[in-house]
Parts: sequence; structure tokens; C-alpha cells
Amino acid sequence: MTTAYQPFPPGSQPAYLVPSYGSTVRRAPHQPLVAVAPTIERTGPVFAPAAFPAAPDLSRERGRDAMGQRIAVAGRVTDEAGRPVRDAMIELWQANAAGRYQHERDSRDAPIDPNFHGAGRVFTDGDGRYRFLSIKPGAYPWRNHANAWRPSHIHFSLFGPSWGARLVTQMYFADDPLLALDPVYQAVPDPAARARLLCAFDLELTEPEHALGFRFDIVLRGLHATPFEPGAR
Repeated sequence: MTTAYQPFPPGSQPAYLVPSYGSTVRRAPHQPLVAVAPTIERTGPVFAPAAFPAAPDLSRERGRDAMGQRIAVAGRVTDEAGRPVRDAMIELWQANAAGRYQHERDSRDAPIDPNFHGAGRVFTDGDGRYRFLSIKPGAYPWRNHANAWRPSHIHFSLFGPSWGARLVTQMYFADDPLLALDPVYQAVPDPAARARLLCAFDLELTEPEHALGFRFDIVLRGLHATPFEPGAR
């Protein structure tokens, strides 16, 4: 008897409903999911650097440096067999060094950095590699539970050739004490899979007198798949 192929092994991905993560209670589906056949309307547009210019440096705005610890993040995007995923568009967004997003809905009393927009875009090359510069994001409070704080993290949205091929994940820093308390990070049941959300300090990626280097590899499917947000996989 053969076992059906599973793109994501059990326990490697967060569930739609995680009771400790409050917003999933409101948004988790109450009925079985329905598969929808792809159409031109659902799969377009086609992503390419010519139409969506890369923006690989989040650490500067209008030629001025943002406040905070500058970091260089790089890695590879591969499939379950270790083959490179070429020409994938990766959109990035994050809070600034004070833990505040440059967004109208983030109105808490943390400073806005006029030189940090908090969003960027890169494409993988022929070997599946990507790289960008940014500022290490700060932690910020949220109202999920009493005295709740989100660990430092960067959001990754990976697109294939079109809108219909999208995966969303978050990158965390291994030395963050808030990880053990964060229901979003802890929503991934398997500790080994959860650890794949952590970037690793890499001296070879570190730029002397400029930026600390961190490596974050992403695997799209299979036994060693990176955890992705429900609804985007």
C-alpha cells in the first residue's frame, strides 16, 4: 500500500484555529474548504521584475539611514527536492526598530522613523537566492492576551509566477526571549518545524562596519517545509 504524498507533513504547519491566538477564533473557517479550479482571473497577473521593480534596501529612505541595527538577510528558496525556485517574487514588511509599523492603523506611542518605510521586494535568482538590507525590527505589544508582546519578526510573502501561487511566513531571531510566550510562533506544533522559522547569524553575510548578516532559507513543500500561514498554502 502506498501513502498519499503530503506537501506539508502533520504538525509542521499551524492550524486554522489556534485558541491561544485570538484572531484565529474569529477568522477560522467553520465549514470544509472548497477547492476552486484556477482561472485566468485568479492566476493573473504574471510577476516579473520589469513590472514589479525590486526594492532590496529597507534600511534607507530618500537617501537617509533608518535608526536601529542594520541587518543583511539572505537565503535560498527551494522545493522539497532541494531544487532552486527561480524568479520568485518576495514581498517584505516589518515594524521599525521601535516596534511600530508605518501604517495608519498603528497609532501607539512609539516613534515613527521618517527614514524607514518598512516594506520591500526582492526576486530569487537562477539558484533560488535572495538578499535584502533592513533594520532589526523591535518587539511591540498586541491585545491577544494580558501583557502580550510580539517577538521581533519580518513578514515574507512569496509569489510564484502569479497571484494564485502565494505563501506567507514570518522570520524570527533565535535569541528572542518572547518566542516562548508568543502564540503565533508556538502555533506550529512540531518543534523542529517551528525552528525553521528562525534565521541564523552568518558572519559570511555580515558586511564589515555596515550590517550584521542573517541566513533564512525557505523550503516550499515536503518533509522540511517552512511553516506558512493558514489560508496562504
